[in-house]
Amino acid sequence: MKFVDEATITVKAGDGGNGCVSFRREKYIPLGGPDGGDGGDGGSVILQADANLNTLADFRYERNFNAQRGENGRGRNCTGAKGADLEVRVPVGTLVYEEDTNELMGDLVGNGQRLVVARGGFHGLGNLRYKSSVNRSPRQSKPGTPGEKRSLRLELKLLADVGLLGKPNAGKSTLIRAISSARPKVADYPFTTLYPNLGVVRVEAHRSFVVADIPGLIEGAAEGAGLGVQFLKHLSRTGLLLHLVDVAPMDGSDPVQDVRAIAHELDKFSAELGERERWLVLNKTDLLAEDEREERCRDIVQRLDWQGPVFATAAIAGQGTQALVFAIMEAIENKRKAAAQAS
Repeated sequence: MKFVDEATITVKAGDGGNGCVSFRREKYIPLGGPDGGDGGDGGSVILQADANLNTLADFRYERNFNAQRGENGRGRNCTGAKGADLEVRVPVGTLVYEEDTNELMGDLVGNGQRLVVARGGFHGLGNLRYKSSVNRSPRQSKPGTPGEKRSLRLELKLLADVGLLGKPNAGKSTLIRAISSARPKVADYPFTTLYPNLGVVRVEAHRSFVVADIPGLIEGAAEGAGLGVQFLKHLSRTGLLLHLVDVAPMDGSDPVQDVRAIAHELDKFSAELGERERWLVLNKTDLLAEDEREERCRDIVQRLDWQGPVFATAAIAGQGTQALVFAIMEAIENKRKAAAQAS
């Protein structure tokens, strides 16, 4: 299965233009001498981060990118024109690896940030360059050097303040629809999101944060089971994790075991990720009778011995989501203030 957050492309910089062998041939200048000009440099291939993009989907259809070749030199000491650089736009947060060596070439984390991934070839030299006191009529020139060619692997890690974590059908897509303008697919039957979704949650004027709906994880995800590590990678750049759990699973599974299974996958994938701040969101409480909700939520929290914040929601009805959003916004603002003071 191909994922839009990973893509392999081939980039080829332009070759340098060749130097020219030419001699002046004018009526009243019988010994004109050499006048062959140099070629032009080849264009480079440059990746540029663009905040208006959020997936690598376009690279599924266009995989080869070639910069312009430098022009050859001409007579009358005319230098060839430089080849135009090719700028390729990628989403902010794209990691660029050289496919053959798996070497990290760059990490485009800022809007407008640029990375040269293939440099254009150097221009060739015309015969005028070889004129000397002992070689008045050189007939030699130098060709331009080839531009660099590389196979690149692009990997996108979502840049989000909050990541939604949980098993398939825990209600993550429904929650992101309830609190943002993102519209991922939701349904009344068990299925999981195939692609990550980003949503901007606007609390009020000039107060907002970005939330990422990460596809559901299953046991063995750290080793590549199910959707695998492709989506665990997205969580590495989120500052806060919301662990959603279905309090009344359709398959009759134990919510406590579901939470522990996902926590185990986080620890296996990355110790740092396993220790990241995580809030518990007990979702789909509307499926329980009113007199049963509080008791079920209390039982889950006690059995998990959960020490962090806990929220009870019914995302499809919007119940409890406003309190959750304001709490998240306050936590993010406090972190931003602390980071600003530290710097």
